[in-house]
Amino acid sequence: MSTATDPHGHDVATDAHGAEAHEEHKPDSYYVKIALLLAALTAIEVWLSYVDVGPLFLPSLFILMAIKFVMVALFFMHLKFDSRWFNLAFWTGLVLTVLVYAAALSTFKFFMPA
Repeated sequence: MSTATDPHGHDVATDAHGAEAHEEHKPDSYYVKIALLLAALTAIEVWLSYVDVGPLFLPSLFILMAIKFVMVALFFMHLKFDSRWFNLAFWTGLVLTVLVYAAALSTFKFFMPA
C-alpha cells in the first residue's frame, strides 16, 4: 500500500495498482458496543442453562450461537468490510461444511429420535 493525494488534498491509501483502498476505520466504541452485545447474548445462553424452557432449550441456544458467530465473523474478522469475493468464499465454505457435517451425522442416525 502506498499513499496518493485526492482532489481535496487528503492522503488516500492505494493498492499496488493505484486503486483506492476502501478501508473503513471504526472508532473503538463501535467494537466495544459489539462486544457488550456479544456478552449479553452469552449471558442469555448461561441463563437458559439454569432455567427450564422445555423443548425450546436447544433451538434457542443454536439461534444465539449462530447470531454470535455471524457477528464475530462480520465485525471482528472484518468480513463486513472485505471484498465480496472473500465474503463469498467464506460463506460458501461455511455452508458446504455444515452440509457435509449434517450428511455425516445423518449416516449415524443422529437426527432420529431414540
